[in-house]
Amino acid sequence: MTRYPVDDKLRDFSSVFSRNGFSIYLVGGAVRDFLLKKENHDYDFTTDAEPMEVKRLFRHTIDTGIKHGTVTVLFRGESYEVTSFRTESGYSDSRHPEKVEFVKSLSEDLKRRDFTINAIAAALPSGKIIDEHEGLKDLKKRTIRAIGNPYERFNEDALRMLRACRFAAKLSFDMEEETFEAIRTLRENVKAVSAERIKEEIFSLILSDNPVKGLE
Repeated sequence: MTRYPVDDKLRDFSSVFSRNGFSIYLVGGAVRDFLLKKENHDYDFTTDAEPMEVKRLFRHTIDTGIKHGTVTVLFRGESYEVTSFRTESGYSDSRHPEKVEFVKSLSEDLKRRDFTINAIAAALPSGKIIDEHEGLKDLKKRTIRAIGNPYERFNEDALRMLRACRFAAKLSFDMEEETFEAIRTLRENVKAVSAERIKEEIFSLILSDNPVKGLE
């Protein structure tokens, strides 16, 4: 079975968690792009340690988004963004959760993510690939598919619709049919997203490998 290649620095970083009884996983783009044989060193970590526990493990940290469980750890010249396992609920503005709860289950955390290809995790320090939403299958099919019910995912956060188009452009992937229909149906919800975030996604799409696909 394919394993994520864990270098010495990542091994040492993750060992701080394991020595103190916590688990930590690499999740999202770095794992996805490794499986696609693309370069990506933009690491996102998720852990069963809560934010204050993460802060106690390391001498230098930044409260990047501690309310939502994110702490940036400064470790041997690197900045690692670590987010505690969490669930989210109450998206009255189609953008931000009103309630965030920290949990101890990786499975619960992965369920809240946007697309199957972004919910593939790598356990650290072993590098074992964990795929609970058939993300590997969708990578092989070159498909963008929302996790679970796409209407629920896009009602939770309208920005995800733009992200779907950006990933289609970046990866030259097709959109899964129900995911695409949900975007067509809920497209007006994009008005809830700030102009800055829309600009950011559109610029990233235009600068991607296949902007025409994303724009279409």
